[in-house]
Amino acid sequence: MFAIIEVGGKQFTVEHGDTVDVDKLQGNVGDVITVGRVLLTSDNKSNHIGTPTVKGAKVTAKILAQKKGEKIDVRRFKSKVRQRRHIGFRPHLTTVEITAIATA
Repeated sequence: MFAIIEVGGKQFTVEHGDTVDVDKLQGNVGDVITVGRVLLTSDNKSNHIGTPTVKGAKVTAKILAQKKGEKIDVRRFKSKVRQRRHIGFRPHLTTVEITAIATA
């Protein structure tokens, strides 16, 4: 069984036991969270497609870690005026493990 969920404006295809890095969520390591925005659920027999979400479906996940992602380098350059600018950015991420997928 798998599901397509929306967390922080991004969509993820998840199965039971998967680990996913999402944008930072409130909570501590070990907390259990519930994702209510389930866009699609599917098992071997049938698909449930939401309009826009599947009614009564939810995905529960456990927070494994709060961490920073890889550094993204941004460089700006203007010719003829010797202007250069370098900025680095590391997004805050939450690693979650999918513990259950429940359908209506």
